[in-house]
Amino acid sequence: MPAAQPQHRPDLRDVDPVKALAGAFLILERWGVSAEQARVLLGSPAERTFFSWKSGRAVRVPADTLRRIGYLAGVYKALHIVYSDRELADSWVHRPNAVFGGQTPMQRMLAGDVTDLAAVRAYLDAARAPWS
Repeated sequence: MPAAQPQHRPDLRDVDPVKALAGAFLILERWGVSAEQARVLLGSPAERTFFSWKSGRAVRVPADTLRRIGYLAGVYKALHIVYSDRELADSWVHRPNAVFGGQTPMQRMLAGDVTDLAAVRAYLDAARAPWS
């Protein structure tokens, strides 16, 4: 059996934080999350920082937040590959899932650790493998 190939990780220094945050806020809006939930998903920045980011004034964005945005974007993209219906794709994060112990994927992601976002992304990447 061949060794697993490491996944390519983009250099976060090449990411435009303003565009990354704008995209993340569009995804979070589609998912209907509250501001408090969005803060958790983005790594729990200070409230003032969060609202500054939301208004498009991102001065500094930690690498952890950019990684989180990458996972959120990956979840969103995978859902829209797996489901042709936009509403079905966007509502998936709010439906209980046995893989996550009966929790919704959103509840899993809201546990707060970046690994929780990674777990949901990995599940969807495996589910969409036949469509890749």
